[in-house]
Amino acid sequence: MTLVLLIRHGRTTANSSGILAGWTKGVRLDERGEQQAGELAKRLAEVPLAAVVSSPLERCRQTSDIVLAGREGVPVHLDERIGECRYGDWTGRPLSELAQEPLWRVVQAHPSAARFPGPEGESLADMSARAVAAVREWNTLIAAEHGPEAVWALFSHGDVIKALAADALGLHLDQFQRITADPCSVTAVRYTELRPFVVRLNDVGGDPAPYKPAPERSPSADADAAVGGGAGADNA
Repeated sequence: MTLVLLIRHGRTTANSSGILAGWTKGVRLDERGEQQAGELAKRLAEVPLAAVVSSPLERCRQTSDIVLAGREGVPVHLDERIGECRYGDWTGRPLSELAQEPLWRVVQAHPSAARFPGPEGESLADMSARAVAAVREWNTLIAAEHGPEAVWALFSHGDVIKALAADALGLHLDQFQRITADPCSVTAVRYTELRPFVVRLNDVGGDPAPYKPAPERSPSADADAAVGGGAGADNA
């Protein structure tokens, strides 16, 4: 049931200066980030997108605008549930400074127990729960409107995408720090009635063939893992 491309925004001015941006307004792509988004647009040019769901933050919307340039009729939806984690009092501070905080080790080793300080702070568990719920809901809506083989893109943030990838892999949230989501990377997950399949993880330059709709399959065959690994996307 649908293939979702989890796309992290391109590099930002905050990324390049080592600042934790969080929900800070006005954080935009830097020159390299715009270049990354342009390169991604070329890679995905032949991938039909049924819809786009984006974090409302500028850096995600800017990335999606570049990727969608020249495409017509692709609906774009904004959803705060896939917005950045709310880092509370950590927002806007240098990562080198935050690394000295006691909470840093909890975020690294036991993220499911981490809640960021301050009245606006959120737990990583709550962030994961809202993002997973959003993806499942959008999968249902997009499949109902565009068919079960629809491909759609979600533009979000590093920690959100890592949490979604961990959920798709069946990992506890405490393992999500083992996953990488680089700027403008694609993590592709195909959802079925039985289980999700992680098609690509942190892809920053691979062949986009696996992102194209596959031939229609029966629900049971679609949900079965390929014993022995299968023949790959070229033989789908």
